[in-house]
Parts: sequence; structure tokens; C-alpha cells
Amino acid sequence: MEMQQNPWTILSSEKKYDNPWIKVTEHQVINPSGGNGIYGVVHFKNAAIGVVALDEHNNIYLVGQYRFPLEQFSWEIPEGGGPLGVDPLLGAQRELLEETGLVAADWQPIVHMHLSNSVSDEAAVIFLARNLEQREAEPEETEQLFTKKVPFEAAYQMVKNHEITDSMSVAAILKLKLMMLEGEI
Repeated sequence: MEMQQNPWTILSSEKKYDNPWIKVTEHQVINPSGGNGIYGVVHFKNAAIGVVALDEHNNIYLVGQYRFPLEQFSWEIPEGGGPLGVDPLLGAQRELLEETGLVAADWQPIVHMHLSNSVSDEAAVIFLARNLEQREAEPEETEQLFTKKVPFEAAYQMVKNHEITDSMSVAAILKLKLMMLEGEI
């Protein structure tokens, strides 16, 4: 069998939940070993977007907030969502301004990833933003955000010490560390 060929057979599908952000579908399937089963899939209606804002002194900006599903506070890079089919750079620019008040002159995509591909189709793109200018933050009314500027190496240590656990933030900070080690930054 080819690696690209789908080994799953979908017998039926039923929408179980739908809101403006996600849709959950339950599929009755025949799995790759030939057994009957179910498979639940979460479809995200927006792309996940993240930004590593790096200043001229190698500081980055983190956003802290209480994350309802985790029932805990989380330090992260600025993140949000953008409509599917729309240039994710526009969403990244909007999220950076909303959450930190920063605008950037230079943008570079550094990570493309799937966030939980065993149960969802959520795709993410993370940008490196440089040549920053401070303006006024414009958080959404549902957000209670805290921001801090930290040396990049401190953020890297936060990842190593499990103080930053958000998947997009971990991936972005580790990718930036690799880029620095390889002399790309």
C-alpha cells in the first residue's frame, strides 16, 4: 500500500456539535486493521496564528492569560485565529497589535504545524516579527491579558523548565533558537 493512501473507510458521519469556532463530527469507520470503530474529529473554522516579536536587543514579548480549558495561567507568544482562506499575515499583524500594542515592519513565517492531528484539523502558522514599534494594545473584551518583555534566552529557559507549555509557543521559541544557532538571525 502507498503511504499516501487512506487506510480508513468511513461508513457514516454525524455532526455532534457546531459553534462559530469549531465543529465536532463522529465518524463510524473501519480502521486500518479491518475492525469497526468510531473516530471523532474537531474541525477548526479558523487558522491558528502566532507571533514571536523579537526586538533589536533579542527580547521577545510574552502574553499571559488564564486558559479556561486548562484551568491555569499560561505564558505564551501572542496568538489568535484568522479566517481560513485569508492571508495569515493579516491575522498575525492584528493579534500582535491587539495583545501587545506592537506593530512590526518585518515579517517572516518560521513555523507551519498541525496542533493536534490525531483529533483535529487545526493548522497553525507562526511568524517572526522584527523592527518593532510600540503603540496602544487593543485586547478583545473577553481577554484579560498580561504582557512582559523578556530576554530571548529567558524565554528559552522557560520552555526548558516547563514554564511555557503552549504548543505554538514551545515550537516557535525552539525554532527561533535553532535559527539563532544556525546564524539565520
